[in-house]
Amino acid sequence: MSTPFRFKQFSIDDSLCAMKVGVDAVLLGAWINVNNAKTILDIGTGTGIIALMLAQKSKALIDAVEIDNDAYEQAKINIDNAPWQSRMKVHHCSIQDYCLSSNSKYDLIVSNPPFFINSFKAPDANRQIARHTDLLSQEDLISSVIHFLAKDGRFCLILPYNEAILFKNKAANHLLYCNKTTYVQPKENKSSHRLLMEYSFNNKNLMENKLVIEEAQRHHYTDAYKELTKDYYLAF
Repeated sequence: MSTPFRFKQFSIDDSLCAMKVGVDAVLLGAWINVNNAKTILDIGTGTGIIALMLAQKSKALIDAVEIDNDAYEQAKINIDNAPWQSRMKVHHCSIQDYCLSSNSKYDLIVSNPPFFINSFKAPDANRQIARHTDLLSQEDLISSVIHFLAKDGRFCLILPYNEAILFKNKAANHLLYCNKTTYVQPKENKSSHRLLMEYSFNNKNLMENKLVIEEAQRHHYTDAYKELTKDYYLAF
């Protein structure tokens, strides 16, 4: 069994999960502004890390949906061991099935979705589900967000650059508009490899900025990255 990943106010055990704790999830969880959201939905919660990060900085009731059985059990364990478990619930189902069983509306919806489209598949079946769009296409994700998002709600996610551009165009076709984008660069001299994005039903001016993670030397993090993640990482 792997050693749990310890954050300042909670721990994450990822030993049961195909997808381990990674920078993408931490980036998204730290970047999201909860803006007094009272209800939050996490689509594809995995270990539960993003849901727990949002629970730490809000007082919201949080529903987390996870299709994979092992990841569902892992998320339940991590959430049950956290200080905010009384206002968090994990649902073992696909987001498509959750749409059929619930008409709840959420102030904030978040997702660190599978993103590989028509690419080489991982040999591990659970890892393939977590990384590829086979069981959660961009179209299904958009439809689910439209179903659950409150009129003035916001949807936040992280995607690689190319997939993010595809998603943005598809979402706009369904009147879901990108209002905020942060271009994430691993280093100053590297191109953006991830986009953090916030969507809503309001077609307003797009706010754009960038975030550089590391200085020239590996594991020497920028002040901006430290500031963003300081409430979570023990090192900062």
